[in-house]
Amino acid sequence: IVYVIPALFALVLSIADILFIYFYLTETLPEKKRLKSKNVFLHAVEYINPVSLFRFSSVQKLSHLESQNVQSIGSIYFIYLFIYSGLEFTLPFLMHNRFDYTSMQQGKMFFYIGTVMSLVQGGYTRRISSGKETKIASHGILLLIPSFVLMAFATNTFLMYVALTLFSFASATVVPCLTTLISTYGGDDEKGTIMGIFRSLGALSRAIGPVIASTVYWCFGANVCYMIGSVILLLPLVQLIRQTKSKTK
Repeated sequence: IVYVIPALFALVLSIADILFIYFYLTETLPEKKRLKSKNVFLHAVEYINPVSLFRFSSVQKLSHLESQNVQSIGSIYFIYLFIYSGLEFTLPFLMHNRFDYTSMQQGKMFFYIGTVMSLVQGGYTRRISSGKETKIASHGILLLIPSFVLMAFATNTFLMYVALTLFSFASATVVPCLTTLISTYGGDDEKGTIMGIFRSLGALSRAIGPVIASTVYWCFGANVCYMIGSVILLLPLVQLIRQTKSKTK
């Protein structure tokens, strides 16, 4: 019963969310601009092939430069979420092994993370002016790197909560900014395809990340796992910095 009630509550919320979307949110793309079903089926392989997803092969009407930018944002998003979701998944293991956290304490920890995220998103992220998404996303990743370093070596809960605060800030800024950034590409008839591929890359990273991170965690320990994650995050950070510089030229 202890585990069933939260699961049922989550199920009810999910169903309520679906019903609300179905009845109250109208379709933003006019029917005449939508792709025909037969075209979708013809490109079905491209929608499930990881290589095609990274190349955004289903998107045909972008210029060469726009296509490069979209692919770059997609790879940044994938690498970031791969590390983020993987280390987030191992966080309960770390807190239990290092600080003997109980299930209740774990719940309070995630409540703290969620609270900070909501405050940052509501008070800061939503106020970000157009054109600054790349810069803010890079700031988020830049804060996430020391966050994971702190998690790797924190010996008390104070340091851990400092790390969790930085972690929460990144959680509230990076994905919203990257999503806004990718949404600026493509015409009305291709934005849905671009966003769909973008979200598919996120789902793929969330499927693989926890498996890889958990394997590294249990084979080599928390220190190695979180330090590797910090180093890998330099890749999307460098890509974002390059994009920021190219836009200012």
